[in-house]
Amino acid sequence: MRAFLLVLALPLLAAAPAPEQPHKPAAAAPAGKAEGPKPIGHFDDWTAATNSEAGERVCYAFARASHSAPASAGRGEVVLTVTQRPSGRDAVAILAGFTYAANAAVTVQVDQNPLEFYVAGRSAFARDGHAAAAAFGRGRQVTAKSPGPHNASVVDTFSLKGFGRAYEAINKACPPK
Repeated sequence: MRAFLLVLALPLLAAAPAPEQPHKPAAAAPAGKAEGPKPIGHFDDWTAATNSEAGERVCYAFARASHSAPASAGRGEVVLTVTQRPSGRDAVAILAGFTYAANAAVTVQVDQNPLEFYVAGRSAFARDGHAAAAAFGRGRQVTAKSPGPHNASVVDTFSLKGFGRAYEAINKACPPK
């Protein structure tokens, strides 16, 4: 049930806009026609799915953190997502499971290669999603370090096993226009 709820919540995370890309709010589904995410497949540690957003197909691949330290009571799930929309490609986000402090510094690395992320609420977003997705395709793991609740340093690790196949699946399901 927890995984199903996460899949339902992921489109909300994926719908968060990057500041330089305006985003139209999703239209409400007509009564009786509620649509939800539709799985594309599971690829080792990654899952791919589609959803409808404002009448357009959106595809995303996601992985849950394989390790998070320290353990924190009340922390929500930690998820890394790559989203393809008609209005933008390779939106990369980390749902932290807590609200980041304003202007929190999040250090994200693929293996030993750093990526630039910025924070907004409960998520951190890649400044260059194309570069992040390319690095994911070449890497073995993603490590995200940030200040967490009560100023404790938080380290989340995500496996990239299966990312390449999940990424191919979302690009096939939502090809660029």
